[in-house]
Amino acid sequence: MAEASSTVATEPASAPAPAPASPPAFPRDEDFKAYREMLLIRRFEEKAGQLYGMGLIGGFCHLYIGQEAVVVGVMMAAKPGDQTVTSYRDHGHMLACGLDPKGVMAELTGRRGGLSKGKGGSMHMFSKEKHFYGGHGIVGAQVPLGTGLAFANRYRNNGNVCFTYFGDGAANQGQVYESFNMAELWKLPAIYVVENNRYAMGTSVTRSSAMKDFSKRGQSFNIPGEQVDGMDVRAVKAATERAREWASSGNGPIILEMQTYRYRGHSMSDPAKYRSKEEVQKMREEHDPIEQVRARLLNAHAATDDELKAVDAEVRGIVAKAVDFASHDPEPDPSELWTDVLR
Repeated sequence: MAEASSTVATEPASAPAPAPASPPAFPRDEDFKAYREMLLIRRFEEKAGQLYGMGLIGGFCHLYIGQEAVVVGVMMAAKPGDQTVTSYRDHGHMLACGLDPKGVMAELTGRRGGLSKGKGGSMHMFSKEKHFYGGHGIVGAQVPLGTGLAFANRYRNNGNVCFTYFGDGAANQGQVYESFNMAELWKLPAIYVVENNRYAMGTSVTRSSAMKDFSKRGQSFNIPGEQVDGMDVRAVKAATERAREWASSGNGPIILEMQTYRYRGHSMSDPAKYRSKEEVQKMREEHDPIEQVRARLLNAHAATDDELKAVDAEVRGIVAKAVDFASHDPEPDPSELWTDVLR
């Protein structure tokens, strides 16, 4: 019998840099950037909710209102070429990746100018140009896909990482742990971003998860993790910078648990009766990610009300143009049913 080949044990990587006691302060221009990007997502989603109520958006529609600091903070730390893949709550991710709001809104309304030619709708949008790989409607399905994108990065040795977003509900899916195992085994540059908005599809994590610290979900695979205040864009950016340095340096995957909160129901059809109005209002008043930045701009950066109103007006104008485009753009030709279909 041939002798089995031996492997040489490697020295385990040191732990990622610890999080500071408080996140680093943003300079004035960075706070303004974060404010504008988050406000664009908020105003876009508010309008999407209105259009859904008017019947102009069909099917499922999952809004990102309240969670804006997560994707904006991550993208502030991302590098050109890094990939993004996420779940069906994807409108905010697309906007943060720099995609045209007109194309996003047109996809929501099923028009030709949509980013998936009007055939994907709210949950299935893609952009090869911006390295955005969905929008996936099956819970947890994006996690193995993101792991595959990270494998491609390692194979090509291009220095890029893949940000794979999933929620606290998807964190209990088996395919997530199969992906964790492969990612650590092959030291893939994967950053798993758990957007813990506390209620999954409608059940509190205290009732559905035996391990409620999602940053520790990778411990059995030797994957480090960090809990992050997902309502503070500064904390998100700083944690993502540390995670990106870890993953891109050949240390393998890392988990970031973003502790966030969605103000609306799981989808537009969800009345969210599993939580109190007082709880939601308390989060809005004390932890809103946009209001935190607004307060810093006024108090720490001496911004004026007129400056902030100008940003809001600009954002509202962008959203209004997106709605106008999506309302007048023609629907796809019936022949589109047969295009982009693998036979």
